[in-house]
This record gives sequence, C-alpha cells and structure tokens, in this order.
Amino acid sequence: MKTSQLTRGLQRRLMYVENKDGLVGGEPARIGWVAFSKSGRTVRYRGLSLISIGGRGVRGNFMDEETREEYWVSGVKERGSNVHNHAPVRFVVDEDALAEYERLRSGA
Repeated sequence: MKTSQLTRGLQRRLMYVENKDGLVGGEPARIGWVAFSKSGRTVRYRGLSLISIGGRGVRGNFMDEETREEYWVSGVKERGSNVHNHAPVRFVVDEDALAEYERLRSGA
C-alpha cells in the first residue's frame, strides 16, 4: 500500500466522509471505517467506491465512480470531525466505529 497523509500506510482507517452533493447512508456525513486500494487512490466505504480527484474537485477530494458526486474524505480530529467548509454539518458515527471514535476524541 502506498503511504500518504490519507492512508498513513494503513489498509483500513477511521475517516470522516461527507457527500458534498447529497447524503451518505441517509446522513450528510458519517464517520466510519474506510478501506483503501493498494495505490491508496480509491476509498471504499459502505458500498461506495470513491476515487481521488487530486485537488481538481470544486468542493471535495474524492468522487463517486458511479454517480460522479464529490466527497470530502478526511481523518478524524480530536475535536470530533473534519468538516471541510467550516459550516456545521450533522454527522453520524457508525456503530462499529464508535469505540475507536471515542478513543480518538479522548486523545488516548
């Protein structure tokens, strides 16, 4: 796996995923486990295959391969999320990611 700021060399990482054009699993944004392709340029999350758009996006850094919707995918910060546009966005933490999310928030 290619190591980058996004992947940190991990095949799976807890990430903030925001659909800039709609919803992710019924919510504007979610925090959950994502998997990376070997190159680290594709993120897989909840059945989505998101490809890196390498800074060419209008509001996002990834694009859904099927719908072409833009997504903001980022590491989770201690403050709780990593909203791209600094406006409050409601997000949901996936149940299987809740313990890791709470650990990150506590600074442990």
